[in-house]
Amino acid sequence: MRGPLKNANLLVRFLLELSALAAMAYWGFSVTSGLAQWVLGLGAPLTVAVVWGLFVSPKHKVELASPARFAIELTVFAAAALALAAADQPVLAVALAVIELISGTMNYVSAGLS
Repeated sequence: MRGPLKNANLLVRFLLELSALAAMAYWGFSVTSGLAQWVLGLGAPLTVAVVWGLFVSPKHKVELASPARFAIELTVFAAAALALAAADQPVLAVALAVIELISGTMNYVSAGLS
């Protein structure tokens, strides 16, 4: 993947990362109430951000082989899609999962998770 296609995929990837954070926050705030709502609503996206920053982001702190990084990326997005499904947003859940699978696979195949 070169030039404009790679740049477009990087933009999609960034938007997917933001979507995963939003999905986790939406889930946390919608599945419970009271203190647990705040713990899940803030804690779930924070956990995703930490995992992403440590293992998957371009400036990751922990070096892993590309297949392991791809597996973590897919796990994060699967969790976000499942969170949306659990929060009664099945269409968004499927859309997030499909777009991530396509974008993540393109990124993995072309650049070994740049």
